[in-house]
Amino acid sequence: MILVTTPAGDIGRRVLSHLRSADVALRVIARDASRLPPDPQIDVVEGSMADAATINRALADVTRVFWLPPGDPTLPSATAAYVDVSRAFCEALPGSDVTHVVGVSALGRGWPKPAGHVTATLAVDDMIAAAGVHYRALACASLMDNIARQLQPIKDLGRFFHPTPADFRLPHVAKADVARIAAHLLLDAHWTGVEALPLLGPQDMSFNEMAAVLSDVLGREIVASELPMEQFHQMMRDFGASAGMAQAYVEMLTAKNEGMDHLVSPAARHDTPTTFRMWCQDELLASMSQ
Repeated sequence: MILVTTPAGDIGRRVLSHLRSADVALRVIARDASRLPPDPQIDVVEGSMADAATINRALADVTRVFWLPPGDPTLPSATAAYVDVSRAFCEALPGSDVTHVVGVSALGRGWPKPAGHVTATLAVDDMIAAAGVHYRALACASLMDNIARQLQPIKDLGRFFHPTPADFRLPHVAKADVARIAAHLLLDAHWTGVEALPLLGPQDMSFNEMAAVLSDVLGREIVASELPMEQFHQMMRDFGASAGMAQAYVEMLTAKNEGMDHLVSPAARHDTPTTFRMWCQDELLASMSQ
């Protein structure tokens, strides 16, 4: 049996969709089961991923797990949102039947400064690896899908905002590629050991280059606007993030601006073929029409 966490999230629901087409028993953990469409193929355990009793119920007869903490922005810190949420799971692994775990992680191993969400995510990788299971950490670059969070300013103002110099090139990967790789690893678990797989997308891009693609796909000029980091911090607070989580976002993006995502050589790219143009045509246009 395979256990999928955050099944209503953008990546979790895609992983689940891939797994549904395979002849495999599936279970999910959901805080609110009503958010999931009824599916007799899927066993639902309702509860919190951070709760030991919920984890123990969910791990019964499970051999493979897709682990992705939801990263609740209202929690007091990135450590609380990732490490603390994963603690009960990691403590339960040695006494369970689980042999393989696939997790969504981040680039940044070896970065010498605090990096907010990345620092906490890498700590979760270490906890899972120490539990004695075979583990693949999908070390993701920035997710190109995050642009979709700015649909309103793109529609209304013809611009999107980011606290990064607009001409600074960074790797970006599509959630669709992350989910496909995760599902493949869960279904064909002949791999062993502990390894991080860098998922960098097909090419590095600047936000100016993304704006040019957006302009072409949408048929109107779209501009990438650099946001001062202090203003970005306040924006995250306005969106409901706690002070600690807003600071974690600042630390993460500051580290990216300083080159954290370039610690991995571009030659390490895995099979993540979705370009930003493809993502805009396949997903952004559909979102804008809703």
